[in-house]
Amino acid sequence: MLNRLFFSAGTWAGLGLISGLYWREFTKINEFEGQTMLSTAHTHALSLGMLMFLAVLALAKVFSIPEKSGKLFALLYNIGLGFTFGAMVVKGTLQVLELPIAESKMWPGFAGLGHMLIAGTLVYFFLFLMKAVKAESAKRETATVEA
Repeated sequence: MLNRLFFSAGTWAGLGLISGLYWREFTKINEFEGQTMLSTAHTHALSLGMLMFLAVLALAKVFSIPEKSGKLFALLYNIGLGFTFGAMVVKGTLQVLELPIAESKMWPGFAGLGHMLIAGTLVYFFLFLMKAVKAESAKRETATVEA
């Protein structure tokens, strides 16, 4: 599980950096001056992806998080963030190209699905983290009483 969390953090870091470069260069090549979803895609990848997975990695190292729970969290969170990030990159690209489909309501729909999956996964994360924290507290209280 720790390797999966580390790989996810690294992948989102890479996607965040690449999408930031893509945003800058793609808008420059197309001489686009307006607002686009590309401007926020890289921050979503870096903050919701890389930083979140690094935080979960640290918590998984400190607390005894069940392997199955951690794997399911990583899978669902990656899918949710993938939907959100993917919709942002596609919509932003279409905005730069000034194609009418960029204003379709389907893009916020895809991003919204991703955000809902992320939100649900965060609830799941806090539930299994709460169990791990309680177990760790109980273990420490038992060790203190025995000493």
